[in-house]
Amino acid sequence: MADKDEKVYGILIDYEFCTGCHSCEVACKKELNLPANQFGIKLTEVGPWPIGEDRWEWVYMPVITKQCNLCEERVAAGKMPSCVQHCQAWCMYHGPVEELIKKMQGKSRMSLIAPRQ
Repeated sequence: MADKDEKVYGILIDYEFCTGCHSCEVACKKELNLPANQFGIKLTEVGPWPIGEDRWEWVYMPVITKQCNLCEERVAAGKMPSCVQHCQAWCMYHGPVEELIKKMQGKSRMSLIAPRQ
């Protein structure tokens, strides 16, 4: 549990720009040494479905699971969480939750995960 003055860190995913490459998923599985069919982050795919003439909705959304520990050891060593470091679309961010919340303002396709307090 964080002290009052200690910053709480989290991961922000801007899934509007996720390309569905699965790099976050692979990096996390390797970092946490997870067996088949277990994930710390799991890429989900929503769509495609038509939303107008010649327009389609198709969303890739990385979902952080309960297996995720926000790469505690990596972060303690001054590194980024593995999923954030390996994101090919640069749509994942790690930092103080207060700063990540500011990044979310005015955007609708973002997801923020932070440890329970």
